[in-house]
Amino acid sequence: MAKEVSNGDHNSVTKPPPTPSPLRNSKFFQSNMRILVTGGAGFIGSHLVDKLMQNEKNEVIVADNYFTGSKDNLRKWIGHPRFELIRHDVTEPLLIEVDQIYHLACPASPIFYKYNPVKTIKTNVIGTLNMLGLAKRVGARILLTSTSEVYGDPLVHPQEESYWGNVNPIGVRSCYDEGKRVAETLMFDYHRQHGIEIRIARIFNTYGPRMNIDDGRVVSNFIAQAIRGESLTVQAPGTQTRSFCYVSDMVDGLVRLMEGDNTGPINIGNPGEFTMLELAETVKELINPKVEISMVENTPDDPRQRKPDITKAKELLGWEPNVKLREGLPLMEEDFRLRLGVAKN
Repeated sequence: MAKEVSNGDHNSVTKPPPTPSPLRNSKFFQSNMRILVTGGAGFIGSHLVDKLMQNEKNEVIVADNYFTGSKDNLRKWIGHPRFELIRHDVTEPLLIEVDQIYHLACPASPIFYKYNPVKTIKTNVIGTLNMLGLAKRVGARILLTSTSEVYGDPLVHPQEESYWGNVNPIGVRSCYDEGKRVAETLMFDYHRQHGIEIRIARIFNTYGPRMNIDDGRVVSNFIAQAIRGESLTVQAPGTQTRSFCYVSDMVDGLVRLMEGDNTGPINIGNPGEFTMLELAETVKELINPKVEISMVENTPDDPRQRKPDITKAKELLGWEPNVKLREGLPLMEEDFRLRLGVAKN
C-alpha cells in the first residue's frame, strides 16, 4: 500500500518498496541480516561496523576504496566469519545481495575534498546512484549520511530540517555541499519513483578516536597540535561556532534512524555550541596548558555558525547525545597519543 511520506514539510505519495529476497520469508531458513557499509573503513564507518557486529544476527560487508579510510580501523574484525571487507570504489557498480545499506562513502574533510573535488562530487552523485540502484535491485533499505553542509552558511539558527540552506554552488567546498544536496535529491527521487525505503541523516561535526590526524578538521587539528606542543591555530575571527558530537552518540543515532519508520532528513548532532576560541581553550586546558593559541587566515565559505535543531531526532527517534565535549576529548587524546607515539607527561 502506498503511504504518505514527509519530505521536510512536503507530503508525497510513493510506491510500496520492492520485495527483498524470498529467503527472508522462508519458514525453515533463519538468515542473518546482511548489512553493507560503504566507507566502513573510515572514521564514523568503522565505529558503526563495531556497533553492528555486536549483534550476532548481523553479517556486515564493508566496501571502501581507502581514499581516506584505513584497513587498520577494522583490524579486529578481519577474519571474523560474519564480516567481509571489499576494496571497492562506489563510483563503480557493486552487485551483491544485502538487506540494508549504510551509505557513508565520501571524503568528508576539507583537505581531502579540496585536494580532489571531482572525485568528491563523483562519489556523492555517481556513488549514491550506484547504491540506490543496488537498493532497488535487491529491495534493500538505504541510509545516506548527508551533512549539515547542505545548509551552507546558514541564515537561520539553529538549523532545522525544513531550512533549505544558503550554499555557494561554485565555491571550493561546493563539490561536497552541493554533492550531498544532489545525493539527497536522488534518494527522494528513487523513493518516490521506485518505492525504495530511504533514510537520510544530516550529520553535524563529529569527533572521536580514529579520526585522521592531519585531516584539517578542527578537533583533530587542535588535539594533534596540543600533543605535539605546537601552537593551536584558530582560523580568524575565532568567533565562528561549531557543535561537536562524540562518535558513539552519532552511531547510535544512525542505527535508530535506520531501524525506525521515518525517511528523514533528520539532523543528528550535538546542539552544544562552542566558538573556535572556546574549543582551543578547552583543548589547551585538558591536554597541554603550555601551548599558545594563534590566529591564522580563514578558508573561503567557512560557515559562521553551526548548531543542529535536534527536535525531530528526540521526538521521532528518542535520540539525543550523551557524551559531553569535556568527556569526549580525553578519549580522543588517548587514541591520538597512541598513534603519534607521544606519551602523556
